[in-house]
Amino acid sequence: MSVNLFNYKFKILEVGDKYSFDCGDPDLTEFFLNDAIPHKRELIGVTYFFYDESRKQAISFFTVSNDAVRTDSFKDELPEGKRYSFYPAVKIGRFGVNKEFQGQGVGTQMMGYIKWFFVSTNKTGCRFLTVDAYNKPEILDFYSKKNGFKFLSEKDANKQTRTMKYNLKLYSNELQMDSYANR
Repeated sequence: MSVNLFNYKFKILEVGDKYSFDCGDPDLTEFFLNDAIPHKRELIGVTYFFYDESRKQAISFFTVSNDAVRTDSFKDELPEGKRYSFYPAVKIGRFGVNKEFQGQGVGTQMMGYIKWFFVSTNKTGCRFLTVDAYNKPEILDFYSKKNGFKFLSEKDANKQTRTMKYNLKLYSNELQMDSYANR
């Protein structure tokens, strides 16, 4: 069964928003329900979410903040010409899907939306998405196999989280090709 995430509303989480949410991970659930607004107040991260207004239920959410990636280990992936030691990035600091909607393609749809969001509506330069993914096979597969992320380094292979990156230029190129094909 597949859910079309875009049948639901989307917004920034604001003070006073009261939506139910449980993704099965107590830390992520607690973050959405209690910690996201303080993070926003402290200018640490901004949380966006899809929701069902009639049920006052959050379907899925993500929190983003500014980041940068050091390019030493992947300069060969970057264009010829002027290359920088760091490239601008956005870190997906938190990412969760309500238990009721898991296994229905919502996470992959939301990741596609995040890519589009930062290629189409970003107000500053942003070349990469980054994430510190839990070092669990199913989570690493979600980011790498389903959504095109690559490991930033092998140095963290035995740690609790693995830093991964996605080159938004690849997505930008796909969008341009799609727009030409639809003329």
